[in-house]
Amino acid sequence: MAVEVADLTVAAPDGRLLLDGARLELRPGRITAVTGPSGCGKTTLLRAVAGALPPGARRTAGTLAVLGGDPLTLPPADLRALRRHRLAYVGQDPGSGLNPRMKVRRLLAEVAVDRGREAIEALLTEVRLPVGTGLADRRIGGLSGGQQRRVALARALARRPAVLLLDEPTAGLDPALRDEIADLLRHLARTHRIAVALACHDPDLVARLADEVVDLGGARPVPAPRTAAVPAPSEGPTVLAASGLHAAHTHRGHRTPVLHGVGLDVAAGGSVGVVGVSGSGKTTLLRTLVGLHRPTAGTVTLDGTRLSPAAQGRSRDQRRRLQLVPQDPLGTLNPSRTIGATLRRPLLLHGRTDRARASEGVLELLQSVGLPAAFADRRPHELSGGQRQRAAIARALAADPDVLICDEITSALDADTAVAVMDLLARLREQRGLALVLVSHDLRMVADRTDTLVVLSEGRVVESGPTARLFASPSHPVTAALATGVPLGG
Repeated sequence: MAVEVADLTVAAPDGRLLLDGARLELRPGRITAVTGPSGCGKTTLLRAVAGALPPGARRTAGTLAVLGGDPLTLPPADLRALRRHRLAYVGQDPGSGLNPRMKVRRLLAEVAVDRGREAIEALLTEVRLPVGTGLADRRIGGLSGGQQRRVALARALARRPAVLLLDEPTAGLDPALRDEIADLLRHLARTHRIAVALACHDPDLVARLADEVVDLGGARPVPAPRTAAVPAPSEGPTVLAASGLHAAHTHRGHRTPVLHGVGLDVAAGGSVGVVGVSGSGKTTLLRTLVGLHRPTAGTVTLDGTRLSPAAQGRSRDQRRRLQLVPQDPLGTLNPSRTIGATLRRPLLLHGRTDRARASEGVLELLQSVGLPAAFADRRPHELSGGQRQRAAIARALAADPDVLICDEITSALDADTAVAVMDLLARLREQRGLALVLVSHDLRMVADRTDTLVVLSEGRVVESGPTARLFASPSHPVTAALATGVPLGG
């Protein structure tokens, strides 16, 4: 057995379960698929095997053995040796993990056992990338998504690992390229006797590729009573709070009430879902939180400090800490500016970098949301819907916020892209400690990505509480309709 995981439970710093009782066995020459809904812990499981849990996350139960050792307890030098020589991990967005300033040849030689020219070309050939076309002398930004994935795979294989971990290796690829990579992985596992684990949403790929399947579908259960050692997310410090918010729209002197005494609390590092049918006041609530819509009554506080009702009355730092990702990025990204210029502006405005290093900051932001470096020179209309949404998220992240507020950001996306964007937010929350406010008309979309829910109907909070409880046992008809996807009255 190359890897053996038994009853592994991993908790975030605030007590949220990132992984609950997971089991995994990897054998040389065989491929194991790790499946389950987004947020169930697939990435956390792979990262645990690699000894790279998110900052602050900790194992609370279970055992883990990788090639005879426990990567979560290895001394730093031994862990580095394990990762460099015997275990390779390719993340969900491999392009963001490849240095955009390095050429392909250097990326491979940096970690290769054999750094010779012939060995590097043999690696490229094995992952079915062309040699003799100049690809080895190109930077990552000049490669397609599929080519980037294969470069990352070649970089992993250059170490001649015994264990290969892949997180969504075919996400965003067309079916033909997905099948090509599946065939490649089977070849690599058999030929090199590598124990392979891949996290995957795609049932067709799993059926085509996997020898064994581990389903983490129940890895995020309904919250159980917690001990003092593992506090519930709601027990953490509140970073953003609203109380008694009333708001209205005024047209030609006529005022139409929209919000009626709405309140919510967002814990540091936590995630709150705001759900409701169209017209229930969700967007007005968000605009009120960030100071773009002046309330007629009520308060908004940030770390206990009362904020001015209007954004212009707030300090620059207060505005920086609350960032809004709008529903329609094409309508809010300046069409005359490149994505790089759009990202550079908040970096400089909020002092996150200086002009000399602004370009590096832009590339880092693009990497963080899974966009290639080449996108810095593109304009919004040159991007797909999912790519524009990622660019809008990057613009918000440029301010280094404490709270990211997202308004229906998956409503115009296909199902697969919507899942990818929501996974991106979960990863950013995990990596950066962001607090998230996710607004949607689809409770199922946010159900496994939020700690608590606020359900709006006609501008009023009709139900709120832990997400799992509301999803499993809704007490209001609006919540029940959103949970089942059945229209009200249907």
